[in-house]
Amino acid sequence: MWLILALLSAVFAALTSILAKIGIEDVNSHLATAIRTLVVVAMAWGMVFLTNAQNGITEISKRSWLFLILSGLATGASWLCYYKALQMGQASKVVPIDKLSVVITLVLAFVFLHEQFTVKSLIGCILIGLGTLIMVL
Repeated sequence: MWLILALLSAVFAALTSILAKIGIEDVNSHLATAIRTLVVVAMAWGMVFLTNAQNGITEISKRSWLFLILSGLATGASWLCYYKALQMGQASKVVPIDKLSVVITLVLAFVFLHEQFTVKSLIGCILIGLGTLIMVL
């Protein structure tokens, strides 16, 4: 099931880029990010109430709160940068560079989460990096 959800995530992320590129024409990128964020917030809270998960909010530890807030700040910064880049550049160049986050995530997971970094991971990182370079040149 995780594979199907991951593939759907990729499809929706691709749609996000294309729809955003069309939608931000003649719109301030920060305003566009705020509008997008409102929609995401509404959807997320809708799912919380739909699945009756709202009672779990009191069980979240202070540590989890801290890291969820930091993650939210990182997401916000990412979206602000992404929308501005998408407004200024071509989607076919901005999106591959944005996806270098895969490589950065693997490195950070190795450093901070002590996840295994294998030869396969290294080759994948190199190929993603080279693929991105080829796409943006």
